[in-house]
Amino acid sequence: MINDITLKDHTQERRIFLSRLLIGGIIALLLVAFIISRLIYLQIYQYEFYSTASDNNRIYSQSIAPTRGLIYDRNGVLLADNKPSFNLTVVQENVRDLDASIGLIQGLIELPDEEVAEFKQRLRRRGVPFSSVPLTFALSEEEIARLAVNQYRLPGFQVEAQLVRFYPLGAPIAHALGYLSSITEEELRSLNAEEYRGTHQIGKTGIERFYEPLLHGQVGYETVEKNARGQIMDVLDRTDPVPGEDLILHLDSKLQLAAWDALGDYRGGVVALDVETGGVLAMVSKPSFDPNLFVAGISQTAYSLLNDPIETPLFNRALAKYAPGSTMKPFIGLASLDYGVRTRDYQIQDPGYFILQGDSHIYHDWTWWVTETGHDLVNLAKAIYQSCDIYFWDMAIDLGIDRMAEFLDQFGFGKNTSIDISQASQGTLPSRDWKMETLGQPWYPGETLNSAIGQGYTEATPLQLATATMVLANKGRWRQPILLKRAGLLSEDIQHDSAIPDISLQNPDDWDFIHQAMQDVVHKDDGGYRNNGTAYPYIAMLERMPYHMAGKSGTAQIIGMAADFDNDLEVPEQFRDHALFISFAPVENPTIALAVFVEHGEGGSGVAGPIAKTIMDAYLLDEQGDVKQEFLVEPEIIPEQQLSSVAPSLEAL
Repeated sequence: MINDITLKDHTQERRIFLSRLLIGGIIALLLVAFIISRLIYLQIYQYEFYSTASDNNRIYSQSIAPTRGLIYDRNGVLLADNKPSFNLTVVQENVRDLDASIGLIQGLIELPDEEVAEFKQRLRRRGVPFSSVPLTFALSEEEIARLAVNQYRLPGFQVEAQLVRFYPLGAPIAHALGYLSSITEEELRSLNAEEYRGTHQIGKTGIERFYEPLLHGQVGYETVEKNARGQIMDVLDRTDPVPGEDLILHLDSKLQLAAWDALGDYRGGVVALDVETGGVLAMVSKPSFDPNLFVAGISQTAYSLLNDPIETPLFNRALAKYAPGSTMKPFIGLASLDYGVRTRDYQIQDPGYFILQGDSHIYHDWTWWVTETGHDLVNLAKAIYQSCDIYFWDMAIDLGIDRMAEFLDQFGFGKNTSIDISQASQGTLPSRDWKMETLGQPWYPGETLNSAIGQGYTEATPLQLATATMVLANKGRWRQPILLKRAGLLSEDIQHDSAIPDISLQNPDDWDFIHQAMQDVVHKDDGGYRNNGTAYPYIAMLERMPYHMAGKSGTAQIIGMAADFDNDLEVPEQFRDHALFISFAPVENPTIALAVFVEHGEGGSGVAGPIAKTIMDAYLLDEQGDVKQEFLVEPEIIPEQQLSSVAPSLEAL
């Protein structure tokens, strides 16, 4: 029994325990050694890597959008301002469910789906994590209050004050200045992404677009420390942005508003130029639109209203091309003198109609009272102030379309001669070569007749007509139209030499002859409408004019009609003639050149002429109705030895 009893071997147990303890201790030491070595590796050898990674988690570099340059008129009136606006911005990384949050916001404030779509485009373009992106602009006080009450439900969303564009004059200035709006995907591909970090809008049209590089400025940067919620705790470094340049334009805001008011309820365009510099004093297109609508993001409903097929407020009529009508006659008449096709004294007997040799078609004059009796004897001066089509048709046959086109080209027709109005149409200056290249057809003699009175293929913009009138007033001296007067409030006015050569005539006195004929359009009173200037009954006869105004009316047909058609009663409005008027004043010291276009206005002298007179008065006259001192000129004293050379020209006039 004693043999079956096994006694414990304490020595063996202790040996096993010690061996296990040793193995465990070795493993523990190895683990400690591994941890220590790992810590040494991470904290010493990998210090720079993990230090940088740590900083990246709390330190961010974010862009600072520059303040956009302001735009002033020539007298210091602010045309484009930056005003504070409260916008709702988003830091995407701090939002748990973006779509759900936006849905919640749409229940609190008005936030159309198209505005959300634009926001998501901006979100894709932001580039830098933890940077704020505007969701909606120009929050009202009520909307801010609603968002503030629900802020705890909207992590990542914040109401921020930012500067946005504001146009104090609104619609009257829209087509000259243009407007800002959100950067599109297509525009972003052509922009320098670094320069536009933090910027969400860009100039779309007009001055805002052409001078975008000057107005935009240079982006700035700041390094900030943020907490885990993305909130800025400290600004560590900052590079200030460079504000955009302030621009001063040649525009005269008072004249701009006067031109806007003068057009009244008519659709049309007006361009006024400074004869001395070529500066654009006014450029109006009516109807227009409020450019502020685009800055904050225009709704689909508001945009659809701007696409009205009749009013077309987005369409710039000051830069669009139309048949210029009889406003071309002073230039065509000057061409006939310069090429020696006609003299000042050459006369024709006007029967009221014209028949082209070899053609059975009868071409009637422009107005009812001459279709049968005619203008009687007509020379070039009378052909201009009475706007006699027959004289110009007779002359056009001898002048020819190619010489006509060659001469008109010198005045800027058929091209955009402006310096910073890139969206202007080039118009159409027809010739034999032009028609063959464009239409693949030969030129016909009847088309020369149409071109001689500004019809047919001939097309010009109000800007081109004002430019040509300016050159005519300058007696051939060219000044290219320009909106920008200077960049920077303390800088000097921009001096630019015209890239277009001046016009030299065979006989320089012909300039004065045409000036006088155009003055007679407005001022000639010869005892009846058959001898008066066409615009005299509507302008000079009605009220005192303390200055002399040179002008020429134009009535451009939209459709062909019989000679006895009543344009007022029998033609729907959309087919009625366009009314045009070009002018410059004062004749003795030309200061302002002007072109007025009235869509379907019917009468150049009766409708466009008084509008031109109203605009001229607004620029030239003081509050007492007298010519402003700066526009007065001392009468020129001609040396006695020069009288003999000038006398023949005066007699001809």
